[in-house]
Amino acid sequence: MNTKLPLPGHSIPHNALFELMEKIDWSAPLPKIVTSLFFLPFLIVIISFPLDYKYQFAFGIIVLISGSLISKYFHNRFVSLLLMIFSSIMTLRYLYWRFTTTLDFNSPAESFLGYCLLIAELYGVSIMFLSYFQSAWPLNRKYVPLPKDTNLWPTMDVFIPTFNEPLDIVRCSVLAAQSIDWPSHKIKVHILDDGGRPTFKEFARQAGVNYIARLDHRHAKAGNLNHALNQTNGEYVTIFDCDHIPSRSFLQMTMGWFFKDPKLALIQTPHHFFSPDPIERNLDVHGHVPNEGELFYGLVQEGNDFWNASFFCGSCAILKRTALEKIGGIATDTVTEDAHTALKLSRKGYNLAYLSIPQASGLATDSFPAHIRQRTRWARGMAQIFRIDNPLLGRGLTIGQRLCYITAMMGFFYGFPRLVFLLAPLAYLLFGFEIYHAFALTVFSFAIPHVFMAQIANHKVQSQYRHSFWGEIYDTLLAPYVLLPVILAIINPKLGSFNVTVKGQTKFTKDQFDAKIAMPSIILFALNVIGAAYGIFNNILGGYGEYWTAVLNLVWVAFNLVILGACIFVAKEAKELRRTPRVDMELPATIFLPNGRTIFCSTVDFSNRGMSLKLPDGINLGPNKILDIGIFRETEEVRFKGVVRKGGNLLGVEFSPMDLDNYRKLVQVTFSRADNWAVDWGNNRKASPLKSLSELIGHGPLSPRKVMTNNKVRKV
Repeated sequence: MNTKLPLPGHSIPHNALFELMEKIDWSAPLPKIVTSLFFLPFLIVIISFPLDYKYQFAFGIIVLISGSLISKYFHNRFVSLLLMIFSSIMTLRYLYWRFTTTLDFNSPAESFLGYCLLIAELYGVSIMFLSYFQSAWPLNRKYVPLPKDTNLWPTMDVFIPTFNEPLDIVRCSVLAAQSIDWPSHKIKVHILDDGGRPTFKEFARQAGVNYIARLDHRHAKAGNLNHALNQTNGEYVTIFDCDHIPSRSFLQMTMGWFFKDPKLALIQTPHHFFSPDPIERNLDVHGHVPNEGELFYGLVQEGNDFWNASFFCGSCAILKRTALEKIGGIATDTVTEDAHTALKLSRKGYNLAYLSIPQASGLATDSFPAHIRQRTRWARGMAQIFRIDNPLLGRGLTIGQRLCYITAMMGFFYGFPRLVFLLAPLAYLLFGFEIYHAFALTVFSFAIPHVFMAQIANHKVQSQYRHSFWGEIYDTLLAPYVLLPVILAIINPKLGSFNVTVKGQTKFTKDQFDAKIAMPSIILFALNVIGAAYGIFNNILGGYGEYWTAVLNLVWVAFNLVILGACIFVAKEAKELRRTPRVDMELPATIFLPNGRTIFCSTVDFSNRGMSLKLPDGINLGPNKILDIGIFRETEEVRFKGVVRKGGNLLGVEFSPMDLDNYRKLVQVTFSRADNWAVDWGNNRKASPLKSLSELIGHGPLSPRKVMTNNKVRKV
């Protein structure tokens, strides 16, 4: 792999140092060894040099100010690496002090609680270092064109597995798959119906696609895919979850890499979602704050790609059949068959690729309980792989691959550490236990540079794909639910069963608060409130205990309350006014009125049931009018009939019933357009860590009040 490192992004004038950094081939061992030996003595001195809390605090402030200024005024990958180094130094200095100073406990109870906190901190630090390694140099793979001679293009099977999803969801994906630009004699679309439903078989016949069902349901989705592999013979296999709608350019954008790299077994593209997940919807931040998946598909996967460790994510991916046959098909040993399949391919020496250009889009989980079930299954599956096929053990993997795979697995082990962080300050505020045996101002002087420098470095690297502190919400929400499944999976990987993620079926006729699913957050919130109140009255006002130790723990509790408050509000499911999610997109359109009049307008959004149309200023239409609507697909105009349900200058139109051919045209002109999903990818609104924290506070302490008083209905 060529790892001569260019400086992508916004460049600054190159001086001699930057030019030298560009010329060095960092893939060679000699530069790495020389650099390590040169800096190691300095690193040891910086980490271990003793300072009292005043000088340590001053040193930390200098590093933080320097890091902030560098982050603000310099923009290239070398600067990101420099900030990671700053962060690592402050963290290692903190850890050295932590191990040599803070573990002198006074009682068995303090020792137990203190070491629980230390384990949680070590987990967090490990994930931080691993994530720095993983995302140090994203590969940013580009599109490779196919040969002009289509006779050289391989045959392709497109698999769309389904189990209990409604036909309304699957139909759109199937018709879009049929519209993929590929020689018709070299592509076959297959519905893999594990539900064995006659309506699906009839739809497959009408649509002209193959229908595959099986008598048993062993190994869930993995078994369904393997059964289809035995029934088909295409040289390559493309897989879409049944709610993922591919653009027509999917294969032409991706297949060129298989011609360039004969050892390539997989190319994965992003999972893009046109509907908000429950956290986005219920906190009303969709489109303003990047969602959970954008960090993984926007940055982490590109970092994995640099180390040849791109993950197979179960959908929106292409696999080479011969490579799958070498590993015995899709992995069936765990409930995360996709990640395990990628690991097995890597062990066999195949290359895995990631192309960060969205070429399909689907539905996010549509309720908080469904979201928790899906993430819990992912966590259990990763723990199963960790237990039965640990990437740190066995043959066939490079060091980079081992670290990338173990990072992904350990990333789901946050249940215990997260709960420890939420409860740790209560040990002192409620019971007076000193589980962090040090003078409070000294703790501030070491912990603040460690924590805030990590925020500065992560913001520099992740700002396009995750706002600071928002990841805390996702982890805190799920921590009580993933803890036990992860522990059980490590003890006995065979425990549990595969659960299908429900999408597009859960509707809320009114705003409702799910107290049952929110109960862990409510209990943790109440405990932190009690701890804060008791600490203020007992330690601050009453003068008991050490003042600054109480302040330190109260600041900690305040942050916990911000996060937990937002978590509680997530459990308030917002009423949905539409039966299907709409996609925001502006396309030129034409309205043909019965009197022969023509109005040129544009779409605002669309779904498989209707669309919104923006008329020219000064023009209005009333409700219940029947319209002919024309939308262009390249040079071809496609027409649909619709009824105006909401009149005015901004029309809400419901499509009239249409046959399968017209529905296929609707999909082609809307969902499967080649430019649909890639236009805004990675162009999220950025927010500084302080701005992000202030926005988060608005969803935190105020959230319990919002749950009781806010009845605003949001359109979804």
